[in-house]
Amino acid sequence: MFESWFSQADAVLLARFQFAFTIAFHIIFPAFTIGLASYLAVLEGLFLKTRKPVYQKLYRYWVKIFAVAFGMGVVSGIVMSYQFGTNWSVFSDKAGPVIGPLMGYEVLTAFFLEAGFLGVMLFGMNKVGERLHYFATLMVAVGTAISAFWILSVNSWMQTPAGFTMNEQGQYVVTSWLEAIFNPSFPYRLAHMLLAAYLTTAFVVGAVGAWHLLKDKSSKAALIYGRLVYS
Repeated sequence: MFESWFSQADAVLLARFQFAFTIAFHIIFPAFTIGLASYLAVLEGLFLKTRKPVYQKLYRYWVKIFAVAFGMGVVSGIVMSYQFGTNWSVFSDKAGPVIGPLMGYEVLTAFFLEAGFLGVMLFGMNKVGERLHYFATLMVAVGTAISAFWILSVNSWMQTPAGFTMNEQGQYVVTSWLEAIFNPSFPYRLAHMLLAAYLTTAFVVGAVGAWHLLKDKSSKAALIYGRLVYS
């Protein structure tokens, strides 16, 4: 039965299923890494302020998880971006003058910032000064938020387009970048995404802390999990 339905499905429906699968898998990682990057910045800041080894221990624990999640987010995001050209080539041709620059700004202002300082963050703890390393962690955290800004602007424009006109070739051309970027639904979608990311990280960190407490009720690191997340 399923094979019969699948053989009768048209290309548009199949393209939707493929893109839905890709983005459903991809969003798991940004939703986690946006909040986790800020959590790492808090942990390192607390260590520099208090000099308590437990904060550094927590930082080293979570930075490894962050590296894996960040890498998976990048790889799955690249697959998703290719599908704009393969599955939705006509849409890319018509809306490219708007969404192309917006996605390009995300790469130039956010991804390069994240990728540039990620190496220092992951491998420079014992190679650069503490202040520089903390600055790198902060820049990665800021970069994730900026990335969310541009991606949510693109997504929101597709739902509530503004600041554009149509040229003779049937393409959407920007008339006002401010209106295109800050389109009607953008502020709400951005706030929703950032809150969702921070809440996701809070629940994951809290759950990991609870698991460690079940294993060892005297674990100082596990107690710190709960205090930082729920205080």
